[in-house]
Amino acid sequence: MLWNVPNILTVLRIALIPVFVGIFYLPHLYALGVHPTHILNVAAATVFAVAAFTDWLDGWWARKYNQTSSFGAFLDPVADKLMVAAALIVLVEFSRVGAIVSLIIIGREIVIGALREWMAGVGERGSVAVAQIGKIKTAAQMLAIELLLYYDKIGNFNTKFVGQILIIFAAALTLISMAYYLKAAWPKLKQSIN
Repeated sequence: MLWNVPNILTVLRIALIPVFVGIFYLPHLYALGVHPTHILNVAAATVFAVAAFTDWLDGWWARKYNQTSSFGAFLDPVADKLMVAAALIVLVEFSRVGAIVSLIIIGREIVIGALREWMAGVGERGSVAVAQIGKIKTAAQMLAIELLLYYDKIGNFNTKFVGQILIIFAAALTLISMAYYLKAAWPKLKQSIN
């Protein structure tokens, strides 16, 4: 079934990407050279939170109601990668995240995505299934992005500082998880090289 609830949620997540990115580029503010204000930060963080929630919800729904599909299996990780990459690019532009951290995270997504595709092509997709470290990395990364989009203090809670610590932690986990996946795939990679 192509248009089941999980797939609709995934398409919604993709549709929300230009919304949260566009919030930072509202023409009247951008033309004046004004950086995002608190209202824009709140709006962008809220839209990103809704998009992130749909990521969790579509997976939960697909498993609970047995609505998995090959289309969903393809589109869901694409939506996730687009969402994270778009957010990181915006955060780099507004000097909230360093370019190196963003390159590590986006680069890992490209490498592991290609590795999974290749492993699926040789019938070994299960060798690079999502590991616990990948889930922890994703949680830290999504929370960090949310805090860095919001950026303003909440009482004494410094979202900027905590977000920057979390994004560095997520980048470190990104490298560790990439090494884990490459190690799991190495026997098959080595075999194909020889």
